[in-house]
Amino acid sequence: MDLVVYHDVQIDRCSCCKGIWFDAAESELLRTRKIASQIDIGDEARGEHTNAIDRYPCPRCSGSMLRMVDPRQSHIWYEKCSACGGSFFDAGEFRDLAETTIADFFKSIATPERR
Repeated sequence: MDLVVYHDVQIDRCSCCKGIWFDAAESELLRTRKIASQIDIGDEARGEHTNAIDRYPCPRCSGSMLRMVDPRQSHIWYEKCSACGGSFFDAGEFRDLAETTIADFFKSIATPERR
């Protein structure tokens, strides 16, 4: 993981897949379109591929990662640690989360339920 500092908030970005790790509540601090586009620099296609990997231990505390669905954009699937509250977004997910468009409405209709 590479350390990225943005407005005094330290986040971690995977040097391989470019996914982003946020400690508890950090994602809410940085959830604007401008900031998201600057820190989520990964390839969306790669992110879609790595999104299939959803069962792994927390990289921070080794706790269980829970599979989450964003309530406003149900096509965004991310993982959250049940112990420390950190969350992991695959490349492109955080950028997508920060911007809501009409396309998100259609994606929510076409996206299957996460299991």
